[in-house]
Amino acid sequence: MFAFAAAAGAALVSVGYQSMAPTGQWFGRAFCGAPRGSRQIALTFDDGPNDPHTLKLLDVLSKHNVRATFFMIGRYVRQRPDIVTEVARQGHVIGNHTFTHPLLTVQSASRIREEIVRCGNAINEAVGEHSNLFRPPWGGRRPTVFRIVRQLGLEPVMWNITGYDWKATSPEFIEQKVAPKVRGGDVILLHDGGHASFGADRSATVSAVDRLLTRYQSQYEFVTIPVMMQPESP
Repeated sequence: MFAFAAAAGAALVSVGYQSMAPTGQWFGRAFCGAPRGSRQIALTFDDGPNDPHTLKLLDVLSKHNVRATFFMIGRYVRQRPDIVTEVARQGHVIGNHTFTHPLLTVQSASRIREEIVRCGNAINEAVGEHSNLFRPPWGGRRPTVFRIVRQLGLEPVMWNITGYDWKATSPEFIEQKVAPKVRGGDVILLHDGGHASFGADRSATVSAVDRLLTRYQSQYEFVTIPVMMQPESP
């Protein structure tokens, strides 16, 4: 009996881990990076658009001639469609990050669908049809989430490196979280906004991105997620 209870407990822990682990694939396939040996890196930014830090980040990316992927919250898209338009105008990719950023593992199927559809509509109203990329808030997913995402024609995207920039105290903090793990083929998670409120301070992220690009651009090619999803040329 004890052994059964222990096994059941371990199974629940595993299920909980897989529902949040960025690279977990138990509940469905999600893109989280290119094969090892790739020379590509994808910078991704969640929780925008955000004033002024999304625009400052665009300046840094332009300085290095790099394109990135932005997973945006629909209610902020509605608030500042002008920033969304500028992101698209500069050649970056925009993905769906739900309308209000709820944890989808505890939402009903109807709420999950509503969140994704409303965000997609907001993005379409701002810039027209864009990408089919979707990233679940906090990475939380379960089979129902993947089923709805696929029904809506979207491609789930996760990550395999995070800069923990939502709690960063300095650009150095973010760089130290990212740099030891960079190997190529990586999808790096950073944030240009904050899900709790519009106007989150992401100045440390902006500076860290400048530092990381200066450090690694001679070694790797920084690309968008759709580019990374394509086979690399030999």
